[in-house]
This record gives sequence, structure tokens and C-alpha cells, in this order.
Amino acid sequence: MSSGMKRFLVRRIITFTPTIFGVIFLSFIIAYVLPADTARAWAGGEKASPVTIERIKRQYHLDDPWYLQFAYLIKGVFTNSITDPITGNLIFEDLFRAFPVTVQLAIFGMFFTLLIGISLGILAALKRDTKLDAAVRIMSLIGVATPIFWLAYILIYVFFVMLGWISVLGVPSPSRVITNIPILDAIMLGEIDVVADMIKRYTLPGFLLGFLNGGVLARIVRNSFLDAIQADYIDYAKARGLPKTWIWKHAFKNALVPIITVIGLSIGGLLTGAILTETVFGLPGIGRYSVRSIFGFDFPAIVCVTLLFGIVYVAVNLIVDIIYAVIDPRIRY
Repeated sequence: MSSGMKRFLVRRIITFTPTIFGVIFLSFIIAYVLPADTARAWAGGEKASPVTIERIKRQYHLDDPWYLQFAYLIKGVFTNSITDPITGNLIFEDLFRAFPVTVQLAIFGMFFTLLIGISLGILAALKRDTKLDAAVRIMSLIGVATPIFWLAYILIYVFFVMLGWISVLGVPSPSRVITNIPILDAIMLGEIDVVADMIKRYTLPGFLLGFLNGGVLARIVRNSFLDAIQADYIDYAKARGLPKTWIWKHAFKNALVPIITVIGLSIGGLLTGAILTETVFGLPGIGRYSVRSIFGFDFPAIVCVTLLFGIVYVAVNLIVDIIYAVIDPRIRY
């Protein structure tokens, strides 16, 4: 690792702290100014007893000034001592229970995103201005514009109700945890039946996410690959009679920077929970947990979820920046 890269990593890690702190502070302020009786909502609504409401207010310092509430929240977040007022569990225990489901969905979603986006993007670039290119661009537009919940219900009706090829009930899990990635644990344990059940459970929501994200990626791959194959060094390579596969390989490598950017954003989005997809398919992941927290005015959980989202995006962006330097030696930090 070069000294420039080391300095860059140190700078990015130093900027992590104010970024994450800012994310927590903004999410707290937004939750704090909501015109709602949070103590009554946490205690059970209109029928909640005054004793329970007062106990919740004391426990979460709801009668204190906002800065004391924020200090209590920060201390609870970083000492993992703050409990969810609705479930009664430590918030990060609930989050770490939901996160493997989201990670697994992200793996399936990313598989279909890359399969659809890269293959169709390259195909459209090589068949530029043909009917095939037009079809790929139309499909990309449909993928971006289609309401995800509508397409999800159509796919469930076709593949679950009519054909019975997939499952939308339960969440298959291996007999024990090794890596916290369920499908990888099942493969390592040799539990093939569990792997098959996971494929049936996650393929449809994964394909749905892949179709939507793959449309965006296909457009980026097409445009970037076209720019690369029109460069002067490609004309020189063609003049020398080099094989097409060699030319395409080097062109694709030089087109990777914008493609890696889109892939990084897609990974960040998938890892922070596909809210509609998890809700429609009944997957107890981060997205569904976020929805439950929002509807329950559960701002301690909202702040912790936002913290997790911020960490994921910051980490993914850092990894993407490192990959830039690996795939393109011209990039220096």
C-alpha cells in the first residue's frame, strides 16, 4: 500500500466520526420535533395507564431538555444499554437479529443486479443502435419506473399462487450460526435442504431487487463501455489485429470506475434494507424493522437504525474508493 493511500485512509477514518455523529444528531432532532406523545405511544396508546407513562418518561428522560435526552441517547447507543421501548429488548440485539436477513436478501439482489445489469449493458453496447439495444434501454426504463410493490404482488401471484415454485412463508435458517450469513452457514454445514429452502424463499425478492437495480446498472455499463471502445487505444488495438476478446476485456476494465460507483451505491442500498420488498415478502430484516420503528414513534430505534445505515454507507464508499485505485493506476490519493 502506497503512502498516499495510507494518508487517504487515515483522512477518511478521521472524517467518519463527525459524519456518523451528524447522522445521529439529525435523526434525533427530526424525531424530537415530531408532534406526538411518544411516551403514550410506547405505553400502548390511549388506554395506557398514567403510571406506565410516567415510568417511561423517567426511563427515557422525556421530560428533560433535548440536549440531555440526546446525551442519554448517545450514551445508550455507544454502551449498548438502551432498550427498545416497544419490544423491551436491547436495540442492537434486535438489529443484529434482523441484519443477517437483510444481508442474505442483499446477496441474492446483488447477484441478479450484476447478472442483469452487466450482461445486458455490454450486449447493448456491442449492438449499439439496433433493436436489441433499444429493447435493453426500454427494459432499463421499465425497471426504474415500475412500482416495486405492484411488481412484487404480480410475481407472488404468478410464481407462488399459480406455479408454486417459490415460498413466501417463514425464514429458513441453518442449525447453528458460523458467519451470520445464513446461506453460507448452511453450505458450510452441508445442510443442502436448508440451502434449497433459502433459494426458494429469497430468489423472488432477490430477482425483484435485481430487476430494478439492474436497469440502472445496464444503462451505466452501456454508456461507459461505449465510451471506452471508442477511445484511441482501441482503434490502435484493432489496427494491430488484436482479438476482439482482448479488446473488450481492456475496454471493460477502463469503463469500470462509474460502474463500480453504481454497484457500491446499490450494495449500500441493499444492505440498509429494501423496505418495500421486505414488507411485501414478510422478511424480518432491517427495512421491516425500520418501518415498525417509524410507525411506533420509536425514535431510539430510529436513531440506531440510522446509525447502522450511516456506518454501512461510509464503509461501502471507502471500499469503493480503494477499488478505484486498484482498477485504475492513474487514480492516486
